[in-house]
Order: sequence, then structure tokens, then C-alpha cells
Amino acid sequence: MSHSKPSGSNGLTYADAGVDIDAGNALVNRIKPLVKATSRPGADSDIGGFGGLFDLKGAGFDDPILVAANDGVGTKLKIAIETGQHRTVGIDLVAMCVNDLVVQGAEPLFFLDYFATGSLDVDIASDVVAGIADGCKLAGAALIGGETAEMPGMYKEGDYDLAGFSVGAVERGQILPRKDVAQGDVLLGLASSGVHSNGYSMVRKIMELAGLSWSDAASFENGKTLGSVLMEPTRIYVKPLLSALKQTGGIKALAHITGGGLPENLPRVLPENCSARIDLSSIDAPAVFSWLAKTGGVAEKEMLRTFNCGVGMVIVVADDEADDVARVLENEGERVTRIGRIEAEGDAPVLFDNSLGLSA
Repeated sequence: MSHSKPSGSNGLTYADAGVDIDAGNALVNRIKPLVKATSRPGADSDIGGFGGLFDLKGAGFDDPILVAANDGVGTKLKIAIETGQHRTVGIDLVAMCVNDLVVQGAEPLFFLDYFATGSLDVDIASDVVAGIADGCKLAGAALIGGETAEMPGMYKEGDYDLAGFSVGAVERGQILPRKDVAQGDVLLGLASSGVHSNGYSMVRKIMELAGLSWSDAASFENGKTLGSVLMEPTRIYVKPLLSALKQTGGIKALAHITGGGLPENLPRVLPENCSARIDLSSIDAPAVFSWLAKTGGVAEKEMLRTFNCGVGMVIVVADDEADDVARVLENEGERVTRIGRIEAEGDAPVLFDNSLGLSA
């Protein structure tokens, strides 16, 4: 095996080792206006320092509890890389963090990202960060910092990975879930935008076994490719939920439906002596889930514990306040459905009636 000689008369440079400092500087300059556009009270959104600053008093909090979350996008990134659709995975990254903050009653304050790759492509990286900025604006969070790591030999050509970190705040005494979740409470489901960011190892396996490619037409979505449908970004529920929390007193608990689906995520907000009973026939699952079940031969039970199956967020609300909460959320653009209620403890934490109607 031959090795190229170090450039220049003074020997080896960092560029010879595969790290381009100039590309990193070019990226910072390109994303500065994107970062500035996410500014909010409490953050000035300048980047380039050793850490990001945030002023809680400037954000209007009196006695806040901080809530922190971090997450990634998972193997959905493989689809972004293989299709060249890099602009929306940043929204997914933000969504997976900030939706986990709002379920505890917290308002997302700021966000930081970590972008790692073998060789920095400034165009791709700036596309990804532009998506992160889009997500931050949807969530009302300031993008106050991040890290771009160029690590030759760690990633294959063209590959990259993402991680996100977000901090929110909630006034003391307003933390969710409340302790008064009880039998008779209603479960409201907020519609998902699609597969969101969980179950993509299953998605990719189904595509492989069926011999399909991302550019193939999606038979269930006119004019769209499978790649474009499966890259639909995760819905960010933050602003509508914060509005509902401020305008009503009925929300007792929230559950973000991610990996593990309804069976794994809903029990996290249930008291020990209660079960959630869900009428699956009330859920209008997007066509992509029926397609995945049919194409992959996936049983409904497995679909429910792998995907959100059309419900991205569940709200536990007092029966007599369910209509008011639903009205606020609908006015904020959410599609709200009564999907069940809390009852006495049964054979499982989450009990299902009827069927989603997915064709396995």
C-alpha cells in the first residue's frame, strides 16, 4: 500500500491527517445567521465561545426547575445519507429532545447539537444545521452552541452522526405528571406526522427484504417516493401543548410516543393501580403504517411496540375538561382524537380494544 507524502516542506499537517480546519471555520461562518435566527429571551445566540449562556431571569422564570434531555435520530440518518435529503433530520433531532421536555411541563429554552463525520462536507453539515435551526424555531428554543467533530477513520465516506441536547424549565409546582391521574381520566391522542424517528431499523429491513429502493414510488402517497414519505420529520408538539397548559388546567400527564410505542411509553405516566384502555379503531393511522405492516408481514402487536402507529403524543386529562383541552390544541393546528381512558389495573398496563386495521 502506498502512502501520500506530507504536503509542504515542513512535514505533516492536520489536513494530511484528514482534518480540515478551514472547512470547520467555513461551516461556522455559514451557520451563524441560522443560529442567530433562533434567538429568544434569555439567549443572545452568539456562537464561537467555549460555552453557551442562558439567562433564566431574562426568560421570565421566577422559581424554575431545569429539565434536560438528549437524543439522536437513529438509523433514519441512513436514509438521509442514501437519499441526499439532509435538511429535515435536524428537525427530527430537535423534536426527539424537546418533545421529551414538554411532557414534563417544561418550556424548552436552549439546544446544542453534536455533528460527527469522517470528512467534513460543509454543504451537508450546513443543511443539517439549517434543519436544527428550523426545529429550534418550531420549539421556541435557542440554538446556543454545538460541536462539529471531524474524525477520519471513524466513519465511512459520506456518513455522519447526530446527537442533540436540550434544557427546559418549568415553574416549581407545575411539573408533570401530576399526582392526581386517576380512573376515569380521558386519553387524547395527537396525530403523528408519520413514522417520526423510531423503528427505522425495521423500516430498512422491510425495504431490503422487499427489494425496494428509496426512489421507488410510494403507492399509498400520490406523487411521492418511499424516501420522501419516510423522511417526513417528527412533529414538534411543544407550542400547542404549552398553550393548552397555560389556557386550561385539565392536563394531568403527557406521554411522548417513541420507541416501544404505546405499550412502552404510556405506562411511564400511569399510577401503579391503573391501566390505560385504548380503542385502536379510534386511531386513524397514516397509510405508511399499513404499507409497512403489509410489505413486511408485521403483526399488529409488533407494529404497536415498534412504531407510534399514528399517535405521537398522548394527553391524560380530566373527563370534564377534555373538550376544552382538545379545542385549544385544535386551534393550534393539532389533530386530536379521544383514544381511550384510565381504568382500574388490568392484566397489562396498556389494554387494547379492537384493531388498527393494519394489513399484515
